[in-house]
Amino acid sequence: MQVNSEGVSSSRVYLPAGQSYSTLLDFFVVNFPHIEPDEWIARFREGLVMTADGLSVVATDAYQPNTHMLYFRRLAREPEIPFEEQILFQDEHILVADKPHFLPVTPSGLYLHQTLLNRLKRKTGLQKLSPIHRIDRDTAGLVIFCIQPKERSHYQNLFRDRAVTKVYEVVALYSEELSAKLPMSYRSRLEESEHFLQMREVEGEPNADTYIELIEVVKPWAKYRLTPSSGKKHQLRCHLNALGIPIKHDQIYPILTPYQEYDLDFSKPLQLLAKQIIFTDPVTGADRSFISQRHIDLI
Repeated sequence: MQVNSEGVSSSRVYLPAGQSYSTLLDFFVVNFPHIEPDEWIARFREGLVMTADGLSVVATDAYQPNTHMLYFRRLAREPEIPFEEQILFQDEHILVADKPHFLPVTPSGLYLHQTLLNRLKRKTGLQKLSPIHRIDRDTAGLVIFCIQPKERSHYQNLFRDRAVTKVYEVVALYSEELSAKLPMSYRSRLEESEHFLQMREVEGEPNADTYIELIEVVKPWAKYRLTPSSGKKHQLRCHLNALGIPIKHDQIYPILTPYQEYDLDFSKPLQLLAKQIIFTDPVTGADRSFISQRHIDLI
């Protein structure tokens, strides 16, 4: 991965078989002699060494051959996100968090400690916590975490099999012409554009479907309810932009605006909210429906 000059991305290392290391710390100290042992101890303590699935490990964990590990450098300076997440539900299987705008779900780039995952680990003490799905840093709302690592695949399969209903709310421009057609299902084919941050619509068999409803109008804005039946990258943002009603404060569509690395402008959050999620729990069999307590406003 590329490393930002002021931040970090995760690095990946393979743990080969036929080695005599007792602990994970032993492996990292021997194989990275240019890094002081105390620095590795600090990284383990701060949750910056993890499995390929993003689960934090500790320095004294046993060496596991034929596996991959991820690790991060510690940041000298990390942007502070001055908004708090909420835990809406927790049992022995899952935790449901209500994420604020601007907060990444997992460590990447400039963000290590200021992430939803690390905050929840500190708050709950659940070091094996892992996200079942993700939403963009720009998006607020519901994120579900698995508590038991052995159950993670069961929950992930819900999203793979599209057995989850996800409902979003957005504030976007009002269109008289479009409103006359609502509610409607909008379908198109989405592929990555030349810039990795943006998706684009292309000719061909549709691979993305979004059901769009109008909730409220305060011109020139309107609030819409979006229910995607597919999960393509930036699907909602791309679809509304294609319909001529880009989401309020979107910095990617229609025009890609470079992010501020530091001194973020918190006054203009993307008006996109992961409002509700509905599914049948694959472990307990219980019907689950969670609703974000956050709101986006037309004014």
